[in-house]
Amino acid sequence: MPGVLSRALRRAGQAVFVVWAAFTGAFVALYLLPSDPVTLMLAQKAGGDTAVIDPAQAAQLRSAYGFDRPLWEQYLTLLGRAVTGDFGASVQTGEPVRGLVLGTLPQTAGLAAFALLLALGAGVALALLAGLTRNGFLRQVLESVPAAGVSIPSFWLGLLLLQLLAFHWSLFPATGGDGFASLVLPAITLAVPTAAIVAQVLGRSLRETLAQPYVQLAQAKGASRVWILFRHALRNASLPAVTITGILVGNLLGGAVVVETVFGRHALGAVTVDAVSNQDLPVVLGLVVLAAVVYVVVSLVVEAIYPLLDPRVRPVVRSR
Repeated sequence: MPGVLSRALRRAGQAVFVVWAAFTGAFVALYLLPSDPVTLMLAQKAGGDTAVIDPAQAAQLRSAYGFDRPLWEQYLTLLGRAVTGDFGASVQTGEPVRGLVLGTLPQTAGLAAFALLLALGAGVALALLAGLTRNGFLRQVLESVPAAGVSIPSFWLGLLLLQLLAFHWSLFPATGGDGFASLVLPAITLAVPTAAIVAQVLGRSLRETLAQPYVQLAQAKGASRVWILFRHALRNASLPAVTITGILVGNLLGGAVVVETVFGRHALGAVTVDAVSNQDLPVVLGLVVLAAVVYVVVSLVVEAIYPLLDPRVRPVVRSR
C-alpha cells in the first residue's frame, strides 16, 4: 500500500509540474515578443498598424491590466489566479477568459471526439485487414495506405472535401457549426492522418506479435488465423497503439485550430488564432493550461489502461 500511495503522489507531482511548466513557458514566450497586447488592441481599434496611438491611453490600459508591474510580480499574480481557475479577462474583448474558453470548448471537444472515433475505427480496421489477409499483394497495398494518409496535409484535405462534398455534390454544409452534418467534413479531415498513424503503429505491432513462438505453436495446433488474431495477438499488440492514441488526442485538439479555420467554425480554434495573433496573454495562458490539463488527464487514463491489457505491467504489492 505505501508503494501505491507513493506512486500516486509521484504521478500527481509530475502532473502539476507539467501544467506549471506549460504555463511558465507560454508566459515567457509571450513576453519575449517585441510588441504587447495593449498596443495591438489600440492599433486595431484605431484602424490598423499605422494608426497613431495615444501614449496616455496606452499607459492607462497597461496599468489596468497590470502590464506596468515588474515581470516577476505579473507572473506571480497570474499564476496565483490560475491556480484558482481565474485567468482574468481578454485584453481584446474584455470577456472573462474562463467563459470565453469554456463557451467554445464543447464544439471543439465534440469535433475532436468524433474525429477520434472515426480514426480509431478506420485505423484498427485497416490494421486488422492487413493482419488477416493471406494475399501478399493485398497486404502490401493495405500496409501502404497509412503512409499515404500521414503525408496528406490537413488543410489540403479539408479544401478537397469542401470542393467535392460541399460545393460539387452539396452533401454537407461547407461552413458553420450547427448540427451533426457540419461535423462530418472537419471530422474526416482530422481523422484521416490520425487513422493512418494508428494503423501504422498497430499494424507493425501485430506483425511482430504474429511472429512470436506462441503464435506459431497455436497455428501448429490448428487454431485459425482469425482466432489467433483476436484471442491472442490483438491484446498483446495493442499497447503501442494505446500509447500513440493518447498522444494523438492532443494532436487532434491542436489540429482543430487549422481545421476549424478552414471550415469557418467559431470554436476553440478561432479563439486560439485570435489570441495568438493579438498576443492576448490571459487567453493564451488559459488555452495553454487547458491543453496541458488535457494532456495530463489523457496520460493518466492511458497509464490506467495498461494493466488491463497486460497484467505484466501491474504494480506488485508486497505484503509483510
